[in-house]
Parts: sequence; C-alpha cells; structure tokens
Amino acid sequence: MRIRIHHETAYTYDRPAQSVIQILRLTPRDHEGQYVRRWRIDLDHGGVLRQREDAFGNIIHVLSASGEFTQFSLSVDGEVETQDTAGIVRGATEHFPPALYLRETALTRPDAAIVDFARSAAGKSKNGPLDRLHKLLVELHDHMSFEIGTTDSGTSAIEAFQSGRGVCQDLSHVFIAAARTLGIPCRYVAGHLFRSDMVTPQEAGHAWAEAHIPDLGWIGFDPANGISPTDSYVRVAIGLDALGAAPVRGAQIGGSDEKLAVTVTVDQTAQQQQQQS
Repeated sequence: MRIRIHHETAYTYDRPAQSVIQILRLTPRDHEGQYVRRWRIDLDHGGVLRQREDAFGNIIHVLSASGEFTQFSLSVDGEVETQDTAGIVRGATEHFPPALYLRETALTRPDAAIVDFARSAAGKSKNGPLDRLHKLLVELHDHMSFEIGTTDSGTSAIEAFQSGRGVCQDLSHVFIAAARTLGIPCRYVAGHLFRSDMVTPQEAGHAWAEAHIPDLGWIGFDPANGISPTDSYVRVAIGLDALGAAPVRGAQIGGSDEKLAVTVTVDQTAQQQQQQS
C-alpha cells in the first residue's frame, strides 16, 4: 500500500517568544515491510533543522528558531510504501537488547489491578508467550473503551485502567504495563494508521505497542483496534512510553499562553487509488 501523510503543527503565543527549540520525531525509517519513498519537513519561520538519531534509533530533527514571533508552524509531507508482515518487525534499527524494554516508567508502571488483569488474561492460554499476548490484546480491547477527551498526555496506565477508557496512547500504556508484568519486553510505538473512514484531518497520529518474542522478534499489537498492525500502519518512533516516542517536545524562551494546534491527514496516494479502481 502507498500511504501519504501530511502533518501540520502550529504554535501561537499571546506575547512574542524570543527563541524556540524542539525535538521532532516525525520521520519514519525503512525496515522490512516499510519503505519511505519521500519525506519533507518545512518551516514557515526562519529556523534551522539538524538531523540526528536518538538513543532508540529514531530519526530526530532538532529545530531551533530565534527572533521575536507570535506564531510559527511546521509541516510534514511524505509518502510511504508498506506491506503486511503480520505485525512482525524485521530489519529495524535496534540499539538496545530486548531486556531494556522491561523497564518501568511513570506512565507504564502497573498496580495490583493491572497485574491481576495480565495474569488472568494470560492464564486463559496454555500456549507460549505469543498466544498469551494475543489473549491480553483481546481482553484489553474488550475491557477498555476508546474515548477522546477523557485523558491527557500525562495520564498513566494506572489512571487509564481505573477509568476503563482512553485513547490509543492510554491503551498502549496499559498493554505495555501488563506485558512487562508477564516478563515480556514491550515498548511504545508512535506512527500513523490509514483508515478509509478517517481520511479527514485528525488531531494526532496513532500509537500501539510492540512485544519481543524469542525466535520471532518484535511483534506489533494495537489494543485500540484489537489487532496486530497491517500494511495500513506507518511506524515512526519507538520508546519506553509515549514521552520517549513523542512526535514533538521542546521549550521556548519568552512568549506566554502557548497554544498548539495539530492536524494529521493519512490517505492513500493517487497512484494507489488508481490501482484499486
């Protein structure tokens, strides 16, 4: 599948900011089943982009801009060719052994309820870890409802699980917390999902989890949709949690009452649409 992604981020300030620095994790990498055909980041304000690689192997851009301004924006436009690998990720950049992804964070720390839930879900399978993870995926998808506006970027797995609802970030954090309690390395993935019924601009990308299974490697699990990723998914960044894979993080000097507006459009390319017609 050929997927086009357009991502715009706009900042406004009541009082002028003197400088801004941002870490951008907006650029996907090639791996088996994913090939980046083109990708471009543009700024509307005089600034500098420097490409780097973070500790997890994600492509990052360090954005720095100076001079008084009350607004600035950046846009991303790209095209990615994908293939369905049944959720298995091969050929990706890996800087750490899987055991690192057993480490808890403030957003993925489990409580007794998550531990009990994980053991109960896994106990329904007498097979290996892969089957236990699929049981966990189904149980979590049934247990929590997808609701926009009930959580925020700082909501932890414990808080989301207690409320029984959240967005893809929250369900992914709960899945990660539960998988780690079972001794299975698990990590957060930030990316995009193409859905024919959601082509209109959205306010965020998508998120899911990857768990490591011996002899198979990393496999994706999307608890928000109850499936493993297909060729409709574009994988952009990984981390221990959403903070480690955040698309945009940074700070500014000066300015006040910062407002952030994000729009993301994920669609098939014109060539892909022609092939299907």
